[in-house]
Amino acid sequence: MKKSLLVFTLTFFSFGLLMAQEITQEDISPLDTTYWESSFSAGLNFNQAGFSSNWKAGGVNSVAFGSIVAGKASYRKEKLSWDNELELLFGIVRNEGEQTRKSNDRIFLDSKLGYQLSEKWSSYFSMNYLTQFAAGYNFNDDGSRTLISKFMAPGFLTSSLGFEFKPNNTFFLRIGPFSPRFTFVTDPEIINNVPSNYGVLAGDQVRVEWLAMQVFAGLDKDLSENLNLKSRYTMYANYQTLSLENIDHRLDLTITAKITNIISVTLTGIGLYDIDQDPGVQYSQALALGILYKVDNKK
Repeated sequence: MKKSLLVFTLTFFSFGLLMAQEITQEDISPLDTTYWESSFSAGLNFNQAGFSSNWKAGGVNSVAFGSIVAGKASYRKEKLSWDNELELLFGIVRNEGEQTRKSNDRIFLDSKLGYQLSEKWSSYFSMNYLTQFAAGYNFNDDGSRTLISKFMAPGFLTSSLGFEFKPNNTFFLRIGPFSPRFTFVTDPEIINNVPSNYGVLAGDQVRVEWLAMQVFAGLDKDLSENLNLKSRYTMYANYQTLSLENIDHRLDLTITAKITNIISVTLTGIGLYDIDQDPGVQYSQALALGILYKVDNKK
């Protein structure tokens, strides 16, 4: 298992070295950024509510904090491309009389090497990684809590080889008929509280799905001068267990409305179906007002 992971890691970095060699060739100076486009954004939000002990309308004293860091870097030269994306989210909420709980938690990285075949189609090889920062719990009525997830429990590393359709700069669709995925559960105690163990067999820490398909689509569009819609959809199907109930689906949605240059309202939502985690559909939603700083060098 470890040898398989090592082979894929070395393969990915080999592609990276080839791309780096291509970038530094043919009269490109180290300071030349002609072929690069990048963007970076970081945001903080804070919410607080307080009530006196005799407040007759009712209410609970609470404090909530959230943060987001996101970045993109894309290289284009002739038929070669290299796209990278990073997204980090974390939030907590504390209600009086309750333990601190998470309101958001995500680590997502994606890197894709592409070769242009036509105006709208290209071949690609990609790897993406998904996990969380902190431990996740179920909170019980008696005040106790049960550990159900943590960093790299689960964690997902998915590679994909296939074709990408990109008609414009706001939308892409990747179809990867060969998309091996590594699912990690590094804490052996998780299975005591999550019997499915996120699809990893008891006693193991890694599950490898070699024969699988991934469909990955993304949209990043300005609906107006001050309103942006960003969505990401992933479908994953293992050929060996192929059936409607065994196909994974995940949809991430973010809508950002700018009030001023640095103050914005952000609505985030996630819909997830993965039978290895839960037989039902999972969802989360968050609405926040805070500070968002964004810079880019888009042409």
